[in-house]
Amino acid sequence: MLPENLKENEAGTVGLPIRIVVLSIVGFVGFYAILSALTAAPAPDEPMYAITNISTVLPSSGEDSNFSLQISVFDRENRGIGEANVIVWSPDRKKAYSGITDSNGNVIIKVLNPELPTGKSEGYVAVKVMRTGYRDFSEEYFLKVKRH
Repeated sequence: MLPENLKENEAGTVGLPIRIVVLSIVGFVGFYAILSALTAAPAPDEPMYAITNISTVLPSSGEDSNFSLQISVFDRENRGIGEANVIVWSPDRKKAYSGITDSNGNVIIKVLNPELPTGKSEGYVAVKVMRTGYRDFSEEYFLKVKRH
């Protein structure tokens, strides 16, 4: 039960319904502003990945140990990504070669006389793929190069 003095004094309740309506409107406007800001945020970059047509290269010893890599770049739904910049490094990381993918996501990069790290009989070609709208893809152990 309410105390007697509360029943007699209604000053606290005068204008209460209009205050509730005004505060509700202000709250909805603020909530709408927050939702608008969240939906207008830029989408995160899409992931991509690269594969090659071979897994290990066994170049011959001597001057002509060149080889060509066919590299394919795909998005998460396995669609080729065109105009991606592909960079590969020789196993000793002293030489870099690059190319741009075609509309199907393919590029052929020729690696000239790859040198292995000092004192090693094998090494790895590293790759980095970059394209606007996608996260960069890097792989230090993209392709094994082994001398026989």
